[in-house]
Amino acid sequence: MSKSIGHMIASSNPQRVLPKTISAKNIPDVLIHEIIDGIPLYRKGYRDVLAKTKTVEDIMGCSSLQFFIIDYLLRLLYKGIDENQYIIATNEAGIHIDKRNNLSGDMMLFDRDVLTIDKINKHYAQVHPKISIEIDLDIELETFTQEGYMNIKTKKLLDFGADKVIWFLTQSKSVMIATNDGTWKTVDWNEDVEILDGITCNVGQYLKDKGSEFA
Repeated sequence: MSKSIGHMIASSNPQRVLPKTISAKNIPDVLIHEIIDGIPLYRKGYRDVLAKTKTVEDIMGCSSLQFFIIDYLLRLLYKGIDENQYIIATNEAGIHIDKRNNLSGDMMLFDRDVLTIDKINKHYAQVHPKISIEIDLDIELETFTQEGYMNIKTKKLLDFGADKVIWFLTQSKSVMIATNDGTWKTVDWNEDVEILDGITCNVGQYLKDKGSEFA
């Protein structure tokens, strides 16, 4: 990916989401990871659940590499942020933008002045995160390409009010960072990346220091 990713929109003529043998109305809501522009995006592995070769629980979790990276980022953030100013949301935190767009995130930082106590309930958050962090993609790429999906989701979050969206991609060992000033860039994950307020991470170096083969 290059800096031009900020201008790459998913095809206006997307691939068929499901073959004729599978009806979308027969797919349980639990297999829907997100909804973008009214299009349901299904969890990676959902076809295995429909074929009864896996259970829903089998496809719900993240890999050990992904949660290892999440643990690293959380430790940095909890050590560095002002807990009176920010809330850290994990566990597929949900964002309701409008009736056609429900997004989720691996990690989101909310400003407490935006996500006030009266807005905390049993539904998806209806206010924007300050920072959204993703570790890989959690959907089957049927409607969008990888770059198209990352682009449209990132743009939705920034347009909704997020200051920054960060993607850590374990296969390419890269980090894509987009900010609300229009800057989009992709760097090697061995480079320092600022999350916010001077808090920086270096995933590649962290994995190397820990002796991981994925560094």
